[in-house]
Amino acid sequence: MSDTNASQTQNEANMFLFWGCFIALITTAFGFITRMFLLDDPEIIKTLGLDPAQVGAFKGIQVWPFALSIIIFSLIIDKVGYKFSMIFAFACQFVWAVMGVFALSTIDSDPERAKSLIYWGGLILALGNGTVEAFINPVVATMFDKDKTKWLNILHAGWPGGLVIAGILTILMGGLDWNIKLATIAIPACIYFVMLLKVEFPKQERVAAGVSYKDMLSEFGILGAAVVGFLVTLQLMDFFPDGNKMLFVGIGVVMVVSFGAYTKSLGRPLMFVLILIMMPLATTEIGTDGWISGIMANAVTFHAGWILVYTSFIMMVLRFFAGPIVHGLSALGLLMVSCVLAVAGLWCLSFAEGVAIIFAAATLYALGKTFFWPTMLGIVSEQTPRGGALTLNAISGIGMLAVGTLGFPYIGALQADKKIQAVKPYIQNVQEGDVLTEKSIYEIIKYQTLDMAKVDELVINKEPVADQAKLKADIEKASVGSGQKALYNMAFFPLVMFVCYVLIWFYFRSKGGYKPVSLSDGQQL
Repeated sequence: MSDTNASQTQNEANMFLFWGCFIALITTAFGFITRMFLLDDPEIIKTLGLDPAQVGAFKGIQVWPFALSIIIFSLIIDKVGYKFSMIFAFACQFVWAVMGVFALSTIDSDPERAKSLIYWGGLILALGNGTVEAFINPVVATMFDKDKTKWLNILHAGWPGGLVIAGILTILMGGLDWNIKLATIAIPACIYFVMLLKVEFPKQERVAAGVSYKDMLSEFGILGAAVVGFLVTLQLMDFFPDGNKMLFVGIGVVMVVSFGAYTKSLGRPLMFVLILIMMPLATTEIGTDGWISGIMANAVTFHAGWILVYTSFIMMVLRFFAGPIVHGLSALGLLMVSCVLAVAGLWCLSFAEGVAIIFAAATLYALGKTFFWPTMLGIVSEQTPRGGALTLNAISGIGMLAVGTLGFPYIGALQADKKIQAVKPYIQNVQEGDVLTEKSIYEIIKYQTLDMAKVDELVINKEPVADQAKLKADIEKASVGSGQKALYNMAFFPLVMFVCYVLIWFYFRSKGGYKPVSLSDGQQL
């Protein structure tokens, strides 16, 4: 076989493997959005007997295990292999489909069992979804090591693509049984499983270059491990609220000390900076997406899920054309422009009214968030190739951990604060302690909640009977529309990211400009 034919055959094999990875990412989006929509269904919540805090816990359990599985598999994936990881991911997603279908088939006769299956099924789904990310990112970065940012952006078009397909299917299915809606995840899962079962996965770039396992960990370093340890400690406190907090702190400290004793390295300073940026980035994208339907539900007369579907469609299309955009602006230039658009989009969404204005603002937000995640992965892979699968995937894991432990609760606390501000003019003649309750999350996020029942009792009943109906209507209107204003505060995150990217741009400019590092060219850092 000639070199040309051999090269063509290899390219065809690479593209087949790429599209298998793409469909695997679509599958994770299927699982994410169908389960989120399930937990937004008032009838399902009522049948399961869930209060708002419990709904949050049910949603959260499909976020943080996702992050842990990315990080854990990144540590062992070069040992167990990409194919094993793929099979494990498929098995988890298929098991969730079975658990979800069975739970919803028996929800009326045994709601407690259904509740348990849906809750723990979310954990299993999250482990599978995280493992998908753990193998697809290094595989694609290895196959396209000369153009990583472009191909990682195209790969990650699978996430919004899955949100669009599954979101439209779920909304259009309307009153069909939820077990049918949840079962749709099995379709893309079986497709990628069959496609990837017999393919030959490439040897990871770091392994092929002979960079040792210890050197890989050293790129991440003690600083990166400290961030993971901190977030894991917070998540343990949340998952086991009655547990010994000092024990959880001890677990986090042991993780960091053990990592430091083995690597004896603080890690790449640039990697640490990118890790810190990833936390507000994840909150801006995933955190806002997780809340957007609930936040905008009172601002629109249609299914608020269409806003998420619409923004996801824009993301999907643009990520396919990431190559020319990245080459035109550079990776850092693209991220800076994205931050400006995200700030504008979130600010406009915070006060948008009317279908046309809401979708115009959502367009700005979508344009802003489109390139955040995959372009960050591209920069990490291009600048820390010695970190192999660990640095590439750990930054995704940290992003998901951050949004699960800090992002989601913070956005919820913002909404609680905006509700108080909106209702406050109507309760000026009432002691705040009568209607407000002080709360905190991990002793870090402190906020207040408003007891609307007490507001009715203490405010409305003091007014003349003739004014009570109007006053109650005014308070209710102010209350339900307040959550949208939280998006104004959310614009702070991409603003901070913009400043960070500008500083990184100046750093690379002082070194002659941004240049990717390629181990295949013999470059060593």
